[in-house]
Amino acid sequence: MKRYARVGSTVGGLAVRFAGNQLFGMKIDRPEHALELKTALGGLKGPLMKVAQILATVPDMLPAEYTEELAQLQQNAPPMGWSFVKRRMAAELGPEWQNRFQSFEHTATAAASLGQVHRATAHDGRRLACKLQYPDMASAVEADLSQLKVIFSIYRRYDRAIDPSNIHAELTARLREELDYRREAKHMALYRWMLEREAQVHVPEPLLDLSSDRLLTMTWLDGESILSFVDQHAELRNAVAVNMFRAWYVPFYEFGVLHGDPHLGNYSVRADGSINLLDFGCIRVFPPSFIGAVIDLYWALRNDDRDLAVHAYETWGFSNLSREIIDILNQWASFLYRPLMEDRVQTIQRDNSVAYGAKVAGRVQQQLREAGGVAPPREFVLMDRAAIGLGSVFTRLRAEINWHRLFHELIEGHDPRSIAERQQAALNAVALPPPA
Repeated sequence: MKRYARVGSTVGGLAVRFAGNQLFGMKIDRPEHALELKTALGGLKGPLMKVAQILATVPDMLPAEYTEELAQLQQNAPPMGWSFVKRRMAAELGPEWQNRFQSFEHTATAAASLGQVHRATAHDGRRLACKLQYPDMASAVEADLSQLKVIFSIYRRYDRAIDPSNIHAELTARLREELDYRREAKHMALYRWMLEREAQVHVPEPLLDLSSDRLLTMTWLDGESILSFVDQHAELRNAVAVNMFRAWYVPFYEFGVLHGDPHLGNYSVRADGSINLLDFGCIRVFPPSFIGAVIDLYWALRNDDRDLAVHAYETWGFSNLSREIIDILNQWASFLYRPLMEDRVQTIQRDNSVAYGAKVAGRVQQQLREAGGVAPPREFVLMDRAAIGLGSVFTRLRAEINWHRLFHELIEGHDPRSIAERQQAALNAVALPPPA
């Protein structure tokens, strides 16, 4: 109740200020209130903190002042103490839970918005990572999602360029899934299956006998933060970027499955530049037709084929598209697809900075506002987030790669029917139900 009141008062204060601005012309100190919002969310473990991190990575979802503050939310929130951990572990594995491990470290290795990770050792000597969910996260999700709806409705009144209703629906579905650690274990097994032939990408093995709905135990993978690694091994920056590209996009283009959370804490790098994927809570399975539309839009932009572009947008779920809206959407699409268009080695961003992307995003938002706005389909949220998040990583790495050839290796001979067959085989292999 205290937690809900704390978030509610912050969100309510934002609502009052926006209402005052609309009715009485009162001025809102957006930088000051953005700082207040970050402070309130940063002290909470829970989904609204995670949503804030997601929104901070998606261009134009929130005003710049809010994005800047929310982007600073730390993944490593203060962890639960040992006495609390013992009670939580007993609730998941029973009162004799410590006998099921050779050792279990009292201090958390990492703590985030929904849970924390402890190192452990199995009786057969394998090193393990135990991801333990914080208590009562299911109720926290529902409470925070209701507050998020208020935030979105306020922002919709502030700026009508983007209708966030589908965005809220998508975040709701993904957050509820993230609470189900048995499902995440299947996601992990799915990625082990899909990336089996990728020698430069490593996925932990889930241990189902030491897992539950709110505890996920997996094998430990040694690795280093990608930023510190590349700072010390600049000669491997391109190899790391290629491995990241394939870790995300082999599953997407071959199986229609996307890892929707390219947060820096969700992967690490080994000494040889290969990648460890560590978190599988935010996974999206797409209809094969959606993947086909991603490729169709690439060819539409490359060949200046307006009809094919319209077909791609409509396949994704955009509706009532005027020529003006299509031209505006194509500006953003052209920015995202630009590195794939030219058959040459280059950085992912012009001038190797995010300034150009921010300029394009601002122009697109302004034009959408003037044209009456648009409602992005649900699937668009994670796809856009993954593209922007990975682009930011590649920019930080200063990677210089022929992105065109990497992309064409994945889409050569594309056939939606073959994606459907591979996707079904992969889902069957790990007993993961198809998406609703």
